[in-house]
Amino acid sequence: MNRFEGKTGLITGAAAGIGRATALRLASEGASLMLVDVQADAVAETAGLCAGSGKVLHMACDVSDPAQVGAAIDRCVSELGKLDVLVNIAGILSLDHTHELSLERWNQVLTINLTGTFLFCQAALPHLLKSRGNIVNTASTSALAGMPYGAAYGASKAGVMALTRTLAVEYGKKGLRANAVSPGSIKTAMGSRQNLPEDLDWKLIERHMPLDEARGPEVVANVIAMVGSDEGAHINGESIRVDGGTLA
Repeated sequence: MNRFEGKTGLITGAAAGIGRATALRLASEGASLMLVDVQADAVAETAGLCAGSGKVLHMACDVSDPAQVGAAIDRCVSELGKLDVLVNIAGILSLDHTHELSLERWNQVLTINLTGTFLFCQAALPHLLKSRGNIVNTASTSALAGMPYGAAYGASKAGVMALTRTLAVEYGKKGLRANAVSPGSIKTAMGSRQNLPEDLDWKLIERHMPLDEARGPEVVANVIAMVGSDEGAHINGESIRVDGGTLA
């Protein structure tokens, strides 16, 4: 398939996990890409792995910094000519006992996950309206059902979901689509058990696991590619669960 031949996409959080898998998928289908991530070396590695007919650029970018966000959008449009698809994947996971969650950590999670998504959407809108393009944001099953220890994370992703619906309704008649994917039980470094606190009740967390097993980030990339392509032309304001039936 070459659903992105002649299309330009910008992917945040492209250094690893779902972001890298999405970059590889869109590149394989002909997209030209601007890949951004706060991890400069890792996003450069992702760019090097992308093989396709389109041009692939990369740059370090803190999604919570409006100046860096603006610079990424400007470079994308100036060097690649346009922007057709914005995919917001950059985010951080924090699992904490809610009564121990610091305001600093709360603000950090919401700033990166929600405000960062907003900043990229806002900066990209003029270009996406011109190209009649679309946005695919990354929410989470934690926005749809209670996630133990995930007060900040779940709140940030619920905000992403609300933002996505707002954009879909506000700009739909102008030719812009906005959708979200809600992953659950996906194998990524961010969600690795070794990176999380040891004193959590894992029985509470594991009740959210699918019936069979977790899957790799490529399953989410598959859905992003479909929604972000012309095959998703009649999908707008939707949040698509990719969770193996966790919330079925």
